[in-house]
Amino acid sequence: MAQSLATLAYLVAAVLFILALRGLSHPSTSRQGNLYGMIGMGIAVLTTLIYAGTSFGSLVLIVLGLAIGGSVGAFIARKIPMTDMPQLVAAFHSLVGLAAVMVAAGALYSPQAFGIGSPGDIQVQALIEMSIGVAIGAITFTGSVIAFAKLDGRMSGKPIVLPMRHWINIGLGVAIFVLIVIFATTGSTLSFWLIVLGSLALGILLIIPIGGADMPVVVSMLNSYSGWAAAGIGFTLQNLALIVTGALVGSSGAILSYIMCRGMNRSFFSVILGGFGGESTGPSQDDMGDKTVKQGSAEDAAYLMKNANQVIIVPGYGMAVAQAQHVLSEMVDALKEEGVTVKYAIHPVAGRMPGHMNVLLAEANVPYDDVFELDDVNSEFKQTDVAFVIGANDVTNPAARDDQSSPIYGMPIANVDEAQTCLFLKRSLSSGYAGIDNSLFYKDGTMMLFGDAKAMVEKIVKSLEA
Repeated sequence: MAQSLATLAYLVAAVLFILALRGLSHPSTSRQGNLYGMIGMGIAVLTTLIYAGTSFGSLVLIVLGLAIGGSVGAFIARKIPMTDMPQLVAAFHSLVGLAAVMVAAGALYSPQAFGIGSPGDIQVQALIEMSIGVAIGAITFTGSVIAFAKLDGRMSGKPIVLPMRHWINIGLGVAIFVLIVIFATTGSTLSFWLIVLGSLALGILLIIPIGGADMPVVVSMLNSYSGWAAAGIGFTLQNLALIVTGALVGSSGAILSYIMCRGMNRSFFSVILGGFGGESTGPSQDDMGDKTVKQGSAEDAAYLMKNANQVIIVPGYGMAVAQAQHVLSEMVDALKEEGVTVKYAIHPVAGRMPGHMNVLLAEANVPYDDVFELDDVNSEFKQTDVAFVIGANDVTNPAARDDQSSPIYGMPIANVDEAQTCLFLKRSLSSGYAGIDNSLFYKDGTMMLFGDAKAMVEKIVKSLEA
């Protein structure tokens, strides 16, 4: 009876997780989706505590661990700025991978606690599940750590390409597979830890050759890896909720990565195998044409936008760094009062993670009807008077469309250069996260607005009001 009730509770939690994913698919229902997810996770945790059958002492340790982890998570969630959210997500992915490794190690040394046998006599099925789970978990851990370091600026965002890296990765993959077979047939602790070491190394080698422009796809893919790692360990623990949750995260992350790869003209299998980013070089300085730029002021920008019929705003990571989304919303309100049509164009990889810009604009109470995906609005730039780029760089670089030698060639961009005038708000002429120069800066129709994004937009708002 107790087992049936636990299964039913886990099923309810799984349904809530599915509803959460559905809610998170659109900004207007994202709050409801988050609520479903929290309720589902609460049900799953309580069910596990109630029906785990552990002693009072063990239960106290579990609750203590939940309290410590929950307190740390709540503190981080309240203190972390939105600009650091991508690296926070990558860091949390690494913890999921590490947890999978630790659980598998616990199952190896105390199999009787998991009901999978005794030391030296573990079920073959459990050994296979443990080995696959620990391999994916270890890859997720080190891969996520590298992604965190790249996103946080602790290591270069440029690709680090090792000689014969594909052969090294293939060799490591084959070695891990052989070790999994050995572990499944012998239960050797040595082969288990060799799987862990090989997978940790493979996680590093898969991520370091990937450049910064492709990092949002990497974060999405690591999210998928963490889900599959959790699902694999769920089989070892014989926990239905963990299996379902891990499978949902793994499959949804893989689907999102596939959609993003199609949108960026990347190979999905190359993402999985770490085989893209940085093999070609960017345009040389001699290929950039005239290197002079046209610099404007806040008054110039206000005049151009006030007299425009339509303005399309393209936000990027610079807007997030400056926390300019609120004052940007004020600028849009002022333009609308002048009868100007204003739209936001969101590039699928603007910022450092999928949906980064959508979250920031929602934080500033920007109406959902004003926000458009790139595919829905990109054709309108030809009929647009002013394209206003605030803090974006690589996602507007014409090299992705015109220069086959560029490392970002094939990635769709916001065609802001097709607008009558492009106002480009940026601190300097420095390259974007991909590490290449942007020829858009030097085009005749571009006016550069140098300075802090928030301060500059505030000046534009004052000019509009004047």
